[in-house]
Amino acid sequence: MKLKIFSCFLYFFIPFAAFAEVIDFKGKVVDAKTNQALIGATVSIPDLRIAVATNINGEFTIKSIPTKGRFVVQVQYLSYKTLTQTVDFSSPAQMVFVLQPSVIESHEVVITGTPITSGSRSNSTSASVVTKEQLQGSSTNLIDALARQVPGVSQITTSQAISKPVIRGLSYNRVVTLNDGVKQQGQQWGDEHGIEMDQFAAGRVEVLRGAASLQYGSDALGGVINVIDPPTPAEGNIRGEFLTNYSSNNGLSNTSVMLSGNQNGFVCRGRGTYQNAYSFNTPAGRYINSGFNQTNVSGMFGLNKSWGYSHVNFSYFKDNIGFYDAEPGDPLYNDNTSRTIDYPRQDIRHYKIALNNNFLFGSSSLKLDLGYQKNQRRELEDSPTPNLFFDMNTYSLDAKYYLPESHGWHPVIGLSSSLGHSVNLGEELLIPAYDEYSTGAFIYSKKVWGQNTFSLGARFDYIKNKGKAQNDDEGNTIFTGFDNKFSNVSGAMGYTHIFNDVLSFKANVGSAFRAPNPAELGSNGVHEGTSRYEIGNANLSPERSYQADATLEYGSGFITGSFGIYENYIHNFIYASNTNKEQITVIDEESGLPRDYDAYRYGQVNANLYGFEGNLTLHPVSFIHFENTFSYTEAKNTSLNRPLPLIPAGTLHNTLRFEPKVKGLTDFYFYAGIDNYFKQNRIDATFETPTDGYTLLNAGIGATFNMGKQPLKLYVSGTNLTNKAYYDALSRLRPGRYSQEDPTYGVYNMGRNVTFGVYIPFGTNK
Repeated sequence: MKLKIFSCFLYFFIPFAAFAEVIDFKGKVVDAKTNQALIGATVSIPDLRIAVATNINGEFTIKSIPTKGRFVVQVQYLSYKTLTQTVDFSSPAQMVFVLQPSVIESHEVVITGTPITSGSRSNSTSASVVTKEQLQGSSTNLIDALARQVPGVSQITTSQAISKPVIRGLSYNRVVTLNDGVKQQGQQWGDEHGIEMDQFAAGRVEVLRGAASLQYGSDALGGVINVIDPPTPAEGNIRGEFLTNYSSNNGLSNTSVMLSGNQNGFVCRGRGTYQNAYSFNTPAGRYINSGFNQTNVSGMFGLNKSWGYSHVNFSYFKDNIGFYDAEPGDPLYNDNTSRTIDYPRQDIRHYKIALNNNFLFGSSSLKLDLGYQKNQRRELEDSPTPNLFFDMNTYSLDAKYYLPESHGWHPVIGLSSSLGHSVNLGEELLIPAYDEYSTGAFIYSKKVWGQNTFSLGARFDYIKNKGKAQNDDEGNTIFTGFDNKFSNVSGAMGYTHIFNDVLSFKANVGSAFRAPNPAELGSNGVHEGTSRYEIGNANLSPERSYQADATLEYGSGFITGSFGIYENYIHNFIYASNTNKEQITVIDEESGLPRDYDAYRYGQVNANLYGFEGNLTLHPVSFIHFENTFSYTEAKNTSLNRPLPLIPAGTLHNTLRFEPKVKGLTDFYFYAGIDNYFKQNRIDATFETPTDGYTLLNAGIGATFNMGKQPLKLYVSGTNLTNKAYYDALSRLRPGRYSQEDPTYGVYNMGRNVTFGVYIPFGTNK
């Protein structure tokens, strides 16, 4: 029945768009100084999810573009400034894009994760773009790769395979992760629950910092990580890639293969990725049973036509992660390099299917994303039978209708809705079975005049959480159940001014909210992954955020950089804490022996987070780049006049990168860098311990070899080359995270690691 209703919906819309007049968008890309053609420049239209490379004459053709459409076009070429331009396709004239030679390649990039696609300089949201090339390297997962690249982004880690994103000090359900236009729903409330995504599947990643709840609703207080698939090739072409790498520290091997094509507007893509690692090595030894293996299979098929596009995306993600259930005083390290994962371990499986559409109606359009996800999280103590087993099913809808421009205003109205259903299938219980309903609507408009851009919007949300009551076999209450309803109105304003070609300013103010999640409302049990007893609170109120930020950006031939400040006051901030050293004794069912667990109760305080972030790159000559990024967050529990927990330490990353021209090679580079992490003494002393500052040395080298017409990229990268012994402030394995009674318990972060990689792109360019 659901399929029939949806089919009727599509048949209603497509005919009105199918008769749109179309043109072939033709053009040329040339050098601004010499007027010579640029071969292999990439021309893309993000809102149509299509890209093409210029031929030997610098020319390109993108077929079947609606004549009444206005789209942002992005033109990129190595060693040239990226060009973004809004093109009105009502005029069929051939266009010539003139690129300026520069060492600055990404000073202006397209941002699609905001309500209206636009260039980054005219977008008030503080955003960074991480390219596909930057995601390749010595990272162990997607979030690990982003934390190394983006100022203001860090990660809460559990061993090597699990990283939770932190943006400006906020994490868990306060950061939204998107893929295929659909919110990732993978039990984000858990301390040791990572993001079920393949880092190699992304064409690029946009990181939006600051409250983004206007478009994405509850849970986007801290920001949004928007994972964007690679664009489809132009008609009649295929595109593919093969990549593999190996890391010395943990034996991590990554292999990923992708193939995509476009035949008369029918597009398809398939990818397979496999990762395998044994226990990671620290300066003190290998952390016991910390290996993992990961399998991801994904695909896409659909249509790119004059009426827009309709794509079906699907994926299957499987992750096996080892844990070590140590007591304080137990040995933490050995020399075992077996790839067999022992118990206890996690078995995580995530299934997703999404239908992504963009229907064009002359000067208006409708973006519609429908999704279904099934997340199965098993925690296995000593056998294949899961002790904890969460089975979650989520249905989602997100629609945005773009109205025609009126008096310079570009209005958008949006509607989103989701239904989540979670059940417990394991023997042990932590959170109740629950149903979660949410719906929201927003209106947003943007006006550009001269060098100024102004935007404003408002949103209404309604969320209902219903937890199921449950008793044990003896009639004792395990979960009392809850039935909570939350609603909220939020708003936002943004302003951008471009002073000239090199200097721009942007600022935002707004409010946002987050409803308590089912774990915060109803937990009652031992969470094996965190070795603590968690107790929810059914009377929690929603979090309410009031946020402001401002950023100044500069980009010339010699200096590029940005500096931003922000403040985020959150009323009714929710977190679990262990107060008064409270413990709960639980009888182990197998041994019959008692075990004491620290009790963590969810409560609320008022909080204030503020800080700064930025980057500065110096280009003394064209082939030398001195890159620097920095970030600092101060977070205070204003109700109890003490710091908030799990706040990243201040960081300063310095990298000296050389890109000399070498005959016979392209994209040749080598670099050396140091990562400086400062002391983190601002902690919640009721259950956290401070961490010392440390400095890590990194280096790398790489180049692309042309074997005939086939490029072959080879690279080597090394991290922590001095094998420094350190504890990261956001590592859940650092001292004091499990027991205040034994602060000596702790696991060092990863030691020296060298990664060797190969990347081979291939395809046609007709």
